[in-house]
Parts: sequence; structure tokens; C-alpha cells
Amino acid sequence: MKKELLIPAIIIAVIVAFKSLFIIVDVTEHAVITQLGKPVKSHSTPGLYFKMPFVQKAIFMSKKLIEYDASSSEILTKDKKALVIDNYCRWRITDPLKFYLTVRDYRSAFHRLDDIIYSEMRNELGKHDLIDVIKTNRGMIMANVTTLSREKALEYGIDIHDVRIKRADLPTQNEKAVYERMKAERNRIAKQYRSEGMEESQIIKATTEKERAIIIAEAYRKVEEIKGKTDAEVINIYASAYNKDPQFYEFYKSLEVYRNVLNDNSTGFFLTTNNRMLRLLQKGE
Repeated sequence: MKKELLIPAIIIAVIVAFKSLFIIVDVTEHAVITQLGKPVKSHSTPGLYFKMPFVQKAIFMSKKLIEYDASSSEILTKDKKALVIDNYCRWRITDPLKFYLTVRDYRSAFHRLDDIIYSEMRNELGKHDLIDVIKTNRGMIMANVTTLSREKALEYGIDIHDVRIKRADLPTQNEKAVYERMKAERNRIAKQYRSEGMEESQIIKATTEKERAIIIAEAYRKVEEIKGKTDAEVINIYASAYNKDPQFYEFYKSLEVYRNVLNDNSTGFFLTTNNRMLRLLQKGE
């Protein structure tokens, strides 16, 4: 019975002795060794490390990226517009010994990061107008904030991977006034576009009317030229016919006149006594 109890006791003793003499550092961890509460060294490379039993203690810290979501804060832009900024950052511990000596734990690190990022965010946003922060230069602004914050955070053994704005809102009391100004600006731009469109429309219409008038005038000129040439040819034909036999031509033209005058619709007409037509009619009787 004693032998049965002795073997587990030995195993437990070996495990306790092993844990008191050695520590195992995982690939995802840092280990800070403290001696009587005072940090003396750190291990960041994975492996098995010796420590003095009972005197030294290992404190493990993660190498992974840690996300810190800051509380919303109000910041003024260059054009004196207030913005409520909700931002977050991702960071990791790069120097565990310095981290432990300066901020000691994650809670203190969060407070320190909050101070650093807010300070840099306020300084950077104070260099830009509201429209730049919201629309134009947000990427560049956040890159500058990240760079400046990283430089300060290195003093605490922290590497800031990036800082990002999750949301940028106007203070509640300013939203209505800003929206009204935005609406008025959009209406002004719309009126400008309509005015420019009407002006362009008038130019197009005037140009079209001018081109139409030119085309009609040119067509009329060509028609008149054609009619003039045709009339000249007709006159030449009549003159040629007349010159060949003037008496016959005169007789033929008289018959045309009689045909036009003496038709079924003729009811009566007056002629002078010396009219040639009257004389011919009288002879015909």
C-alpha cells in the first residue's frame, strides 16, 4: 500500500520540481522573469528556460496583436468644427521587460495608449478642415497619427500596428445646422448646374437656328439660280420659235388665249371695238 502511494508522490514531486526550476515559453508568448518582485530578464524565443525556484517567478505576455477600442472623444478641426471621434488601434508587446517596467499590465497600457493616441489625433485633426477629415485625407491623417503614436509607444515596449477611425460624427447640437448648410450648398450647386445647362441650351439652339437659316438661304439661292437658268432657257426657246415664223407664233399664242378665255365657264366679257380678238370673232360670224 505504501508503494502504491509512493509512486504518485514521486511523480508529483518531480512535476513540482520541474515547474519550480524551468519554464516553457510558447511561440505566441513573452516571459518576464522577476526575482523577489523585481524584473530581471525576459525571454521572447520559444524554448525551455531555467529559473531559480521560489525566488524567481515567470510572468507571461502575449505576442499577438491586441485590439484596443477607445471611448468616443470630441476633437476640433482646423476650421473649428467639432467632431466626435470613435477610434481603435491594434498593438503588440515587442519589449516585454520594458513593458513590465513602465506600464506593468494591460489595463495600464490601455490608459497610456489612450493618452498617446488622443493627443496625436487632436494635433493631427487640428491641421485639417472638416471636409478633409471626413472625405479627402482620412487615410493620410490616420497614417500620420499611427506613425507619431508608434514612436511614443515604443518607450513602453509597445509597437502600434495601426490606428483607425471607426466613426466620425458631429455633436448632436451641431448636426441640424451642419445638415442645413450642406443642403443649402447642394441646392446652390444644383442651381448653378441648371443655369449652366440653360446657357448651354441657348447656345446650342442659337447655333442650330443660325445653321438652319444658312442652309435655307443657300437652298433658296440655288433654287433661284436654277429657276433663273430655266427661265432663260424658256425665253431662248420662245425667242427661237418666234424667229423661225413670227406670224405662226403669233397665231398660236392667240389660239392659247382663245382657249383660256372662251371655255365652258365663260359667261360674258367686254372687248373694245378695236380689239383684235373682237375683229376675228366678228369675221368668224
